Amino acid sequence: MANTQDFTAMFKDVMGSFPVDTTAMDDAFKTSASLNEKLSGVALEAAEKSAEVSSTWAKTTFTKLADMSKAKAEPADYAKAMTDFASASAEVAAENMAAFAEIAQKVQMETVELMMAAGKDISEDATAAVNKATKEVKTAAKKAAAK
Repeated sequence: MANTQDFTAMFKDVMGSFPVDTTAMDDAFKTSASLNEKLSGVALEAAEKSAEVSSTWAKTTFTKLADMSKAKAEPADYAKAMTDFASASAEVAAENMAAFAEIAQKVQMETVELMMAAGKDISEDATAAVNKATKEVKTAAKKAAAK
């Protein structure tokens, strides 16, 4: 019978000639974790500010409702109180919607800045990893050719 060639040893030699460096993966993980931390910070800050705006809006509305619900001497005073409440509510709504828009705009700007910085970092990391891998492959190829 013919002997079969042991490919396991050959593959071990070939794979051993191409060392794997995990620092690129470690750097990518660290960059990703850092980006996630910063993005979480932006989101949490926006949520906190949104909650503050909502709370202030609710308190203002309750105060105006209390004023409107007080007993009046004349029936016409009820109509005036309702008109005043509606007018004040529209004004407060406009102010609070503007506050929400400012929060959203800030979140958008900070997110874009973080993504741009992360893209730059990732690009630099990838370039360094590719350059290092290219050097290692060339070295391994030279060693293999010399054998």
